[in-house]
Amino acid sequence: MFAKKSKFLTGILTGMLALALVGCGAQNPSTQAGQDTGKPVNLTGAGSTFAYPLLNQQIEEYRKTNSTIMINYQGNGSGAGIKQVSEQTIDFGATDGPMTDEQLKAAKGGKILQIPLTLGAVAVTYNIPNAPKNLKLGPTVLADIFLGTISNWNDKRIATDNLGATLPDLKIVVARRSDGSGTTYIFSDYLSSISPEWLSKVGKGTSLNWPIGIGGKGNAGVAGAIQQTPGAIGYVELAYAVQNNLSFATLQNTEGKWVAPSLQGASAAAAASKIPDDMRVSLVNAPGVDTYPIAGFTWALLYQDQKDKAKGAALVNFLNWSIHDGQKISEGLLYAKLPTDLVTREETMLKTITSEGQTLLK
Repeated sequence: MFAKKSKFLTGILTGMLALALVGCGAQNPSTQAGQDTGKPVNLTGAGSTFAYPLLNQQIEEYRKTNSTIMINYQGNGSGAGIKQVSEQTIDFGATDGPMTDEQLKAAKGGKILQIPLTLGAVAVTYNIPNAPKNLKLGPTVLADIFLGTISNWNDKRIATDNLGATLPDLKIVVARRSDGSGTTYIFSDYLSSISPEWLSKVGKGTSLNWPIGIGGKGNAGVAGAIQQTPGAIGYVELAYAVQNNLSFATLQNTEGKWVAPSLQGASAAAAASKIPDDMRVSLVNAPGVDTYPIAGFTWALLYQDQKDKAKGAALVNFLNWSIHDGQKISEGLLYAKLPTDLVTREETMLKTITSEGQTLLK
């Protein structure tokens, strides 16, 4: 099963990162798109590489029923998505780390809404010759590896959780993001939640002052660095780990259960988390025996007041399609579907988006 997904994702991820795709809307009353006026509308978006494979495919599907909407999405990192939407150089952004209060205040176009598009798991992946496929890494062990305190794969603390496994006398090489990254935000949010030392020395964010490691651009860059470096360990969205045939670690959740990254584990994290009205929430270390501890949303970022009515209507209707019919694509690409009750709340948010005083989603 993974082999087929891997082949499909390879085609996505090796293509151009900037896409110009024709898209459209609607199959039922809940996802009704605006009328096709025959006038082309061009939308530009940028940000999350975490959600890039899914957004790419959603845009491909959306294009099949309307020939007037062009969507160009660049997967250049969540930090870039936040910056560009704040400066109004794009129509929408995508991020895996929610915007902070300070970032929201600095946005030039007024109030920004943050609408979850998908959720997934961040896998801790590694390249250890002849090592087990599902190496167990406890919370503090993982934090100390990324702090540089644990520097060799045959360290006693790693061996204790992996009795019977043969671990080589091999230096650990940390691979991490070099660009502003929502995947980094999710991963560092997790490390901050389980390690006081990490929290005080490094903290969480889309960009960090890393204590050690080699950098890679995008999830694909980190996956490539791990693949090419014996002894490497890093973090990538699950789809990238599968696409590159990387081994990924089994982690210990809050209930003490060892779990591998999965759609079910990400969904369980979302179901166990209280999601506020502004949708800014952390899913890491959520309670429950089935939860995977490093999970997170990808949010679409767009202004509540749209200056260009035609663009605003096209964007709102695409996003409405994305959270409804577009979810059918999710699981095939290793993303979890949005919870049904959350989708209902998001549709209500989309109905608050206006242009010239008129609601854009009917």
